[in-house]
Amino acid sequence: MSSFRTPTGLTHNDTVDFDATWDSLSQSLYEIHTKNASKLSFEQLYRNAYKLVLKKKGDLLYSKVQGLEQTWLQNEVHPQILATISASLVAEISDSASTENANTRRADGEKLLRALRQAWEDYMLCMSMTTDVLMYMDRVYCVDNHKPLLFAAAMGLFRDCVLRTPMPQYGNLTISDILYSVILSQIQMEREGDVVDRALIRSCVYMLEGLYDSEEEDESTKLYLTSFEPLFLEASRVFYKEEGQRLLRNVDAGSFCKHIINRINEESDRCYSTLSQLTLPKIKAVIDKELIKDYMRDVIGLPGSGVEFMLDNDRFNDLSMIYDLVSRVDPNKEDLRSATQKRILELGAEINEAATATAQVQPSKPTPASTTNDKSSADSKPAGTERPVNVQTVAAIKWVDDVLQLKEKFDQVLSRSFRDDNTLQTAFTKSFSEFINALTRSSEYLSLFFDENMKKGIKGKTENEVDSLLDKGITLLRYIQDKDMFERYYKRHLSRRLLMKRSASMDAERQMISKMKMEVGNTFTQRIESMFKDINVSEDLTSSYKQHITTLGALDKKRAELEVNILTSTMWPLETMGTSSIGDDEAKPKCIFPSSVERLRQGFEKYYLDKHSGRVLTWQANMGTADIRAYFPKSKGSVKTRELNVSTYAMVILLLFNDLPATDSLTCAEIQARTNIPMHDLTRNLQSLAVAPKTRVLIKEPMSKDVKPTDKFFFNESFYTQFNKIKIGVVSNANRVEDSEERKDTEKKNNDARGGIIEAAIVRIMKQRKTLSHQDLIVQVIQQLNTRFMPDVAMVKKRIESLIEREYLERQEDMERPAYRYLA
Repeated sequence: MSSFRTPTGLTHNDTVDFDATWDSLSQSLYEIHTKNASKLSFEQLYRNAYKLVLKKKGDLLYSKVQGLEQTWLQNEVHPQILATISASLVAEISDSASTENANTRRADGEKLLRALRQAWEDYMLCMSMTTDVLMYMDRVYCVDNHKPLLFAAAMGLFRDCVLRTPMPQYGNLTISDILYSVILSQIQMEREGDVVDRALIRSCVYMLEGLYDSEEEDESTKLYLTSFEPLFLEASRVFYKEEGQRLLRNVDAGSFCKHIINRINEESDRCYSTLSQLTLPKIKAVIDKELIKDYMRDVIGLPGSGVEFMLDNDRFNDLSMIYDLVSRVDPNKEDLRSATQKRILELGAEINEAATATAQVQPSKPTPASTTNDKSSADSKPAGTERPVNVQTVAAIKWVDDVLQLKEKFDQVLSRSFRDDNTLQTAFTKSFSEFINALTRSSEYLSLFFDENMKKGIKGKTENEVDSLLDKGITLLRYIQDKDMFERYYKRHLSRRLLMKRSASMDAERQMISKMKMEVGNTFTQRIESMFKDINVSEDLTSSYKQHITTLGALDKKRAELEVNILTSTMWPLETMGTSSIGDDEAKPKCIFPSSVERLRQGFEKYYLDKHSGRVLTWQANMGTADIRAYFPKSKGSVKTRELNVSTYAMVILLLFNDLPATDSLTCAEIQARTNIPMHDLTRNLQSLAVAPKTRVLIKEPMSKDVKPTDKFFFNESFYTQFNKIKIGVVSNANRVEDSEERKDTEKKNNDARGGIIEAAIVRIMKQRKTLSHQDLIVQVIQQLNTRFMPDVAMVKKRIESLIEREYLERQEDMERPAYRYLA
């Protein structure tokens, strides 16, 4: 085909024979279609078309060209494609039972696709050449008369004459019907694992994308979008619905999820390489609906393989797949959230039940006193109703350890599988808080966990390990609602550590206080910080007192050294140390110290009161310890000297035997009369000194586990231990889980303290607001205090009534709703 240029020299007065010109032009166009255009002069052809349009023959030329193309498509192209249609293809679209196997159907389908591809490509090439020849007609006639351009009109003819012409011999089916069926069949075979010619399918899809349902050729009217895509999506919907039902019956949850992900990837690849990218979001929506939304709840709950199984067996990858799939259809992840919350609560309930069951086990024998070097044998345990300290304490610490392990497990699930999802993180927090607070002793158990670790658990650990341990405990504190109850227990346990010098690291103690302050506020730790301040001041005071004694002159070599802790009564939990309340100190019998100790006590008291006039010192003998040197003349045939670390009460008891002949004894009642030690404390100390076989510094007659007022006690001159220094503990003197009566007493005291806190909150709110409705006041009180504890509404109402009685508030009678006014 030779090149051409725009004709010149033609005028409107020149005449043109349309018929002769069209005959020549139509013959040439036919030669183009038959691929015999090598000898044509396209310049001449263009000139002939130009003449016709110039002579106002454009409408006739446009009509003639359309007729020629229609004839070509009907008589040449359509029969060629029709010849490739087999009975199996027709049977498949008619839902008739086809006896042909997949290979035959695939071969027949590919034969049709190749014929269509060849016809389409040939026609596109021919029309490209034709439109070049008739370019002037497009530019002038079609534009001026608002006619479709020739190429667009030809594409419409191809659509109508080739694809949409009914075939009577096949029940008026059209080639497009067969085409769509073949493409869908090929995709179905590929989904079932067969290999298909993607490039061939893509070429036919490209044809559908080049054809439109309207002459305007709007993008939304592409034949692919209006005719094929809806069929593809519906066929996919049916396929995936059936597949989902089959998978749910036959595979486990993990395999189900993997299959869905594979299907999503396959469809993505198919849309990019075979179909159209415009279909990708739509086919994904089909999968989301038919495989995920309709079945994921069942998959999550599958017994033996669902979310519960995955959580229990650390199937992080499977959980990650479920999370990704659920996120596609539910932004709130309701089913996944419910399943994980349910499992957290179940595992938490198991931990709570195990701790409760351990604490409720009735021991055969209670725990006696023990030394720091030896464990008492089972037959030496004194009688009593208290459960063993070790069993209950171990159960408490195990509860915290189990909760922390569960927390760590679900932290990993959250980070490794759930992408640190905020919704699920909130759900986890709610579930942990729920089961932790379901255990009424959670505050006490957590405090015991800190107590045990501060005494032993942090030994040998690095600074980072200690910090991590404390952070884990603080995390659990964050879940506990009754933080005021935790504060009460923590202060109680801390006081014993500080006074008995059992803390493994004071730096760790202060670090813990700092972390608690950051978590729950300065008010929470204010009194605890005051306890540390008292200890520091006491150390300085003890040091200055020793210097004071040195300045007095020659010292008595037998004079005992005194170390004193001065405690601010309002800051320390004195009721846990044997004092029921501060106001009861005067009524409580005071311990009678031996004369040597009494002189020491009086000397220090004078020194202290001289420096701090107006203060009152109340000596708490039940809180102290003493180191004494004991001589045992008949210890394995020789005199043995041993250093004993005992309680202050035990020291007072032992010193009574200094002035007593070895053969003489003291009864329990006599010891009580000489020392004024409360009977409960006296019994525990005598059990420690005379019952436990490893620490029988005294001999008891008769030997029994109970201590009666008439029981006699002798000094054991034959006592022997291989250790030079031993510590004689007091029965049940360690930090331990409270029994039911102690728990009730603690709760009562805590509720009394809460009453004052609630009243203070009410007064603060009313002082600021002056007038407030009853409901608003209740809400604001709860909002102010819920970070410390959850106020009981009945208690809040009771405190409001109390404040009204004491004329802090008054009722507003002229209000529609119950309201109060603050009285300045």
